[in-house]
Amino acid sequence: MSDARRVITARVLRRTALATALAAAVAATVVYGSGPAPDRGAGRADSHGRTTALRQAELPAAAPAEDQSCRPLESYRPAGALPTPGHMPAGSTMADIVKRGRLIAGVDQNSYLFGYRDPLTGQLDGFEIQLLRRISTALFGSPDRIQFKTVTSARRIPVLTDHSVDIVIDSMTINCERWKSVAFSTDYMDAGQRVLVPKSSTATSIDDLGGKRVCAAGGTTSIQTLRSLKKHPVVPVAVADWTDCLMLMQLGKVDAASTDDTILIGLQAQDPDTKLVGPRFTQEPHGIAMRKDQTDFVRFVNGVLEQMREDGSLVSLERRWLGSSADQFIPPPQPSYRD
Repeated sequence: MSDARRVITARVLRRTALATALAAAVAATVVYGSGPAPDRGAGRADSHGRTTALRQAELPAAAPAEDQSCRPLESYRPAGALPTPGHMPAGSTMADIVKRGRLIAGVDQNSYLFGYRDPLTGQLDGFEIQLLRRISTALFGSPDRIQFKTVTSARRIPVLTDHSVDIVIDSMTINCERWKSVAFSTDYMDAGQRVLVPKSSTATSIDDLGGKRVCAAGGTTSIQTLRSLKKHPVVPVAVADWTDCLMLMQLGKVDAASTDDTILIGLQAQDPDTKLVGPRFTQEPHGIAMRKDQTDFVRFVNGVLEQMREDGSLVSLERRWLGSSADQFIPPPQPSYRD
């Protein structure tokens, strides 16, 4: 995407977000987590007299402690050179996918720069969409043999375990708890949780938001981290999609959004009246998720990522989508294998 086209796209996305913000926020159910809750009464009426229901959730006070004994960043080593596209090993997961004629992938359509629907073309695009196209090329010899299924953050694991998709790539942090349900590729990008606030905000870090409403998507490590804050506890607000956080902040219903800085870069690009503040306060290694019983496919995807590291296309892809906006560019990490 050219810089000019990206600017045009961002402007269109900003107009779309502003135009639909009120309707989306009214329709959404907003869940407040642990911490001091705002005065909600029976709800809040919008300009049309409708009431937005706000319910207090019974949530754990802290995220579960991470079990490092599983060595979460270690994935399955590629099984030698990649096979010729269209000619996968007999009986393999890849052969079944090629026989079907398409790769079924769970993706986001609401994270600008990562996985989003371009309003100018109606097509999905972004850093992670382009990664999938490279995997499609390795399987079929064509980047376009993908059936996209858009999913919320909370549905990323269920769509794999119920066999709705073959693969999920959706800004997903690798950790031991998730390894119990799915298998991950090697780490293709490192991020860290930060905070996005209105430009008018005086907050300079997460520590300045104690008692404030801070938004994150449900089913993410970001919302777990917000619930676990002890020194300056916030009021976590869980929503379905990251754009909901931006809309609620535009409406003044939350004070900040907090997640991986890579996602926040996209939200900031959609609204110039916001700013990123504070340093990273978590480490978020990103992996591509597949089913636990399909380790041959995990090895294949790791082979594609290894090829992209060697030919420079992984770093080029990251720079293309994030390099011009990121506060600091961190090259893709080197792989680590468990066998």
